Amino acid sequence: MKTTKKCQFCGKPFVTRSGMQRYCSEACQAEAKRARVTQKNNLFKVARPLMEIQHQEYLTFSKAATLMGCSRQYIYKLVATGKLKASRISNRMAFIRKADIERMLEGNPYHRILPGCISTPKKSASSSKPTKKDIRENKNDEVLDFYSGEEVMSLYKVKQSWLYTSAKRNHIPICRIAGKNYYSKRHIDEFFGVSVDISEITDWLLTEEAEEVFGMKPSALRAYAYRHKIPTKREYGRTYYSKSHLDELRRTDLVNDERYYTVEQVRQIYGLSSANISHIVKVKHIEKIKVGVKNLLLRSDVERVMAEREKQP
Repeated sequence: MKTTKKCQFCGKPFVTRSGMQRYCSEACQAEAKRARVTQKNNLFKVARPLMEIQHQEYLTFSKAATLMGCSRQYIYKLVATGKLKASRISNRMAFIRKADIERMLEGNPYHRILPGCISTPKKSASSSKPTKKDIRENKNDEVLDFYSGEEVMSLYKVKQSWLYTSAKRNHIPICRIAGKNYYSKRHIDEFFGVSVDISEITDWLLTEEAEEVFGMKPSALRAYAYRHKIPTKREYGRTYYSKSHLDELRRTDLVNDERYYTVEQVRQIYGLSSANISHIVKVKHIEKIKVGVKNLLLRSDVERVMAEREKQP
């Protein structure tokens, strides 16, 4: 009875002449042998760099990437952030010591990071126990409430790319669950200046309007709003500031108050330069209030000092 087998190279069935025959023809046998030799050579080519690296103490960035099984760009990133040490010999030659790679891996053990938790280095057994104040502060730093990315975008009218970039730049805790980003509610509210309910605020000023009213540059306005926690909102790429909060802090009513002179008015009335006025205010202790970029001087003090100057011989 004739036995039928399947060729191990081409896969076609054939009638065997002996029990040890694996190929249907001599051509398939020669091609299979050639394929085994090629596979062996390719394996040697892949393993050869690793074999050479095993006996080298100093590695280039490419060889360090091969040893760690990552890209060369990631090695550059580790060196740039200071996690991995490297030595530059010339403008186009730099080396990494294999011992530094092992030291970096030993000094960064794996720790599971849970959403909303801040990883802190473990303290030794000899260190003192945490105080009640430290425990209370750690509890306050724990993030419990999150906004989804869609909620932040719909609430503050911002784009997804701008939101992610701003969160990274301002160190806002981000939690990623099922492919979606969730942002710390407390940090988002602080970043956008939502210390009060913005739905109750009716009067808003654009950056250009606030700049014209208060005489502040956009950068100074942003810094002032952040420092004094003035409610702001962002809609379709434009920033709005609460007019009532700015009026309360900037005291714009004093600009038109007859009890105060501006520096420009003092210059026009008494014919003094800005340097002379600044010196007189400092020496005579004239009451000064700063509103935006304008300095307001108490009118009674200015008239008193100028009257004294006129009486002098």
